[in-house]
Amino acid sequence: MEDLLKVGVITTTHGVRGEVKVFPTTDEAERFLELDYVLLDTGRELKRLEIQNVKFFKNLAILKFKGIDNINDIEMYKGRDLWIPREEGQELSEGEYYVADLIGMNVLLEDGTVFGTLKDVMETGANDVYVIDTKDKGEVLLPAIRECILDVNVEENTMTVHLMKGLL
Repeated sequence: MEDLLKVGVITTTHGVRGEVKVFPTTDEAERFLELDYVLLDTGRELKRLEIQNVKFFKNLAILKFKGIDNINDIEMYKGRDLWIPREEGQELSEGEYYVADLIGMNVLLEDGTVFGTLKDVMETGANDVYVIDTKDKGEVLLPAIRECILDVNVEENTMTVHLMKGLL
């Protein structure tokens, strides 16, 4: 399991006073209102940034960090990821998982044979779709619905799936 959870990506600056537009990688953008700080991946280190203000515009969060009052102080971080420690993450209900815990999972068929590795999670609106990288069939898209996903075991890093007729 990852110790950090990705909550967003800085897309661009907003104005000249050091604000940034952030594309949330969390299900709920309003989550930023509850955070006191984020960890900025500068490419060399994780830099703790205290959140001073949060606004929303369309599908983006606009963040203002304490001590960053100039566009020049933040502009270099466009495209960089924002993280939080796992313990700052929201509590999950039964059957909910952090995407970070699913990526890289070994995907097994009902009979226990290895089907592939979970490579990505696509959010489609209706339900998520898991991208499974397989040896024989290449990339397979599997809907994240109860009929297909039989079991997820984060501790063992495995997911057991049922391939419905017509999915391959």
